Amino acid sequence: MAQIVYHPTPPTRRVGTLTVNSLKHWAPALGMWGIGLGTAALFFLSVTPKVKYGLLVKLPVIGKYYEDKIPQSDKPF
Repeated sequence: MAQIVYHPTPPTRRVGTLTVNSLKHWAPALGMWGIGLGTAALFFLSVTPKVKYGLLVKLPVIGKYYEDKIPQSDKPF
């Protein structure tokens, strides 16, 4: 006859209800979602001056794309 045996996980290997093994299983998927959400946030916030001049202009590869090349005389404000 089969027996059901309960082996509790020690509290040092748990984070709330998640165990170390379940976190290892979910880490790649959560990392990909994080990269996707971060990219989307940069895309949507790239029109704001704080993100544009504070971060995007300083990137070595794509910084030239975000530089403002319009002369001051052509700006209305």
